[in-house]
Amino acid sequence: MMKNTEQNIKKIVSVKELHTFMGLPSPLNPLITIIDHAQTQKNNLPSSQKLLLDFYNISIKRSFKGKLKYGKNLYDFDDGTMSFIAPNQIISIDNEEDRNTDGWSLLFHLDLIRQYQLGKAIKNYGFFSYGVNEALHLSEEEEKTLEALVQNIQKEINSRLDNFSQDVIVSNLELLLSYCNRFYNRQFITRKMATNDLLTNFEHLLENYFSDNSDLKLPTVEKLATELHVSSSYLSDMLRNLTGQNTQQHIHDKLIEKAKEILTTTNLTVSEIAYHLGFEYPQSFSKLFKTKTSLTPIEYRQSYN
Repeated sequence: MMKNTEQNIKKIVSVKELHTFMGLPSPLNPLITIIDHAQTQKNNLPSSQKLLLDFYNISIKRSFKGKLKYGKNLYDFDDGTMSFIAPNQIISIDNEEDRNTDGWSLLFHLDLIRQYQLGKAIKNYGFFSYGVNEALHLSEEEEKTLEALVQNIQKEINSRLDNFSQDVIVSNLELLLSYCNRFYNRQFITRKMATNDLLTNFEHLLENYFSDNSDLKLPTVEKLATELHVSSSYLSDMLRNLTGQNTQQHIHDKLIEKAKEILTTTNLTVSEIAYHLGFEYPQSFSKLFKTKTSLTPIEYRQSYN
């Protein structure tokens, strides 16, 4: 039986909350930010606390002297390397006192890209997976290419907001990820990633349940555990230990993301969406959605109109 080690996990659900946590001024855009680590002080980054971020994180660390833990593995950092972390994954940094803070982090919420093609395509970028815990090693020329795109995004964040701002930001972000995908394939062209990691297999299994467009039959904790050949209690303990959330919470998070996708891309009624997602009663779906997002499904849909 695994011990519950979810204590000391700080969940941060918004870019604004992250800025507050790090002692930074409020972000100019609530869905995306670029943090220059050379501008932050060491005491703004408590190394003894695990963080659970509700958004994507792309970082470049130069001369990184600490060890960053992603899930249960140490991230393979080296000088001038890039890391990619998906939402709702736990990260932690060791207590290296002489850590170099040179570099930057680009953080963005899924809501920024949800209505764009990138919102669906981002799950196909394998470098965001727990199963890939090697940083991307960049040449000087590759780093310059990515830096230019990040600077374009920063300029747009700093500019006066207009009807094209989000389109420009997302276009640059999509190009940035495309370049990263090219560089990763170059780096790992002869390397086979491990496929027997339980956490990675769980992510793939859960993703498959929600990728079908037909009416869903929500997976139970017991069914997922059976398919992974472990007990339900072991699976939940493992997930809580590595991510801060048990199996049922992971199912609900994936369910809410699927619901958001349907709400913003179709005209289905809330009742139709509830039945499609496997709920017998629409009220149960609406209650869960509001608990998770602080909005009713209708309010969430209206926020995109």
